[in-house]
Amino acid sequence: MAAAPPSYCFVAFPPCSKDGLVVFGKNSARPRDEVQEVVYFAAADHDPGSKVECTYIEIEQVPKTHAVVLSRPSWLWGAEMGANEHGVCVANEAVVTREPASESEALLGMDLVRLGLERGATAKEALGVIVALLEEHGQGGNYYEDGSSCHTFQSAFLIVDRNEAWILETSGRYWAAEKITEGVKCICNQLSLTTKIDAEHPELRDYVRSQGWWNGDSDFNFSEVFSLNDDHLACSSGRESLEKQGGDVSAQAMIDVLRDKDSGVCVDSESFLTTASIVSVLPQDPSFPCIHYFTGTPDPSRSIFKPFIFVDDVKLVPKVQSPSFGNDDPAKKIPRFQEKPDRRHELYKAHEWARSLLENDQDKGQKLMRIMLDLERQGLEAMEDILTRAEVLDPAEVVDLFYDCVDTELKFFK
Repeated sequence: MAAAPPSYCFVAFPPCSKDGLVVFGKNSARPRDEVQEVVYFAAADHDPGSKVECTYIEIEQVPKTHAVVLSRPSWLWGAEMGANEHGVCVANEAVVTREPASESEALLGMDLVRLGLERGATAKEALGVIVALLEEHGQGGNYYEDGSSCHTFQSAFLIVDRNEAWILETSGRYWAAEKITEGVKCICNQLSLTTKIDAEHPELRDYVRSQGWWNGDSDFNFSEVFSLNDDHLACSSGRESLEKQGGDVSAQAMIDVLRDKDSGVCVDSESFLTTASIVSVLPQDPSFPCIHYFTGTPDPSRSIFKPFIFVDDVKLVPKVQSPSFGNDDPAKKIPRFQEKPDRRHELYKAHEWARSLLENDQDKGQKLMRIMLDLERQGLEAMEDILTRAEVLDPAEVVDLFYDCVDTELKFFK
């Protein structure tokens, strides 16, 4: 059974976070050579009876989908992480449970991330969307762009809005969820739910009894019942890093945690790399906008976080979007993944050049990194100003925000 990639997701609520902010973050650990793109889809109305083609299967479309911004492996339909116009953020973790994950093509956990964001205006709504689709369609299929082997996993999710978060963990169609409203939480590639369960599949306990995994006499502990071994108490290093911030978890503090290689939160191993990262700041005061920072490039210790704010007519950013191969894409042909096309976008290619400079000319590389981090700092300060000023944000001020940040980053690489 394949090991799940060691990604980390975090959320910090007051009183652990600053200034009435909810702070969300994720590092996406994936195969080293996989490209992630950052894509925006506007809100849309859909005709009755229309369908939506997910990574592997087609399902019923809903009458209206919300605007979303996603960081996703560029070969698939769904997303590793993202946000919607209503201040909902969702991230996915691949997990291994005692129940083998299905190789049959169904919804990927990453498809469920996007579907939850497109259809849920709150964290609770997104949770309901995900578990309903899980019940109807199941989860399964290859998690990687690999024609030689099928890598399958179960799914865990961190679903966050301005007021609350839900940790959702699944095994097949069965699931349990815990509601979070304060403090710091971290999930990774291992089950974390224990006896505090605030919602669950109606047949969950009967099912595990029938499998002989729980006798009904002891407290029901989701991780103990579904984990293969005693690996369900991990994820502590990242959480401890955030807890050390006291009541000062901010966007910068979350970024610092995501960049930490010593703790293992920033993955750079023989098999896996943190291929993209996100930090979102969700003010509990709804009069202020949510701000979402994306890298769009691998290794947050060598990338910069660029801000995005939802407004009408937000400018698209082709330079962080991978080439489209349409129906000729090897991910869409059966058998799948017989070839691996070049999916690198313009920012990814520029970032490869910068990484080479860092490795081969330390002085020039460090100088470039200082310039890039100063650019990031300016962006963080500008966003902090938006979250502390009295006047209402003018959408025209930020309609080109992410586009301009990507453009400026590329200019420094040339």
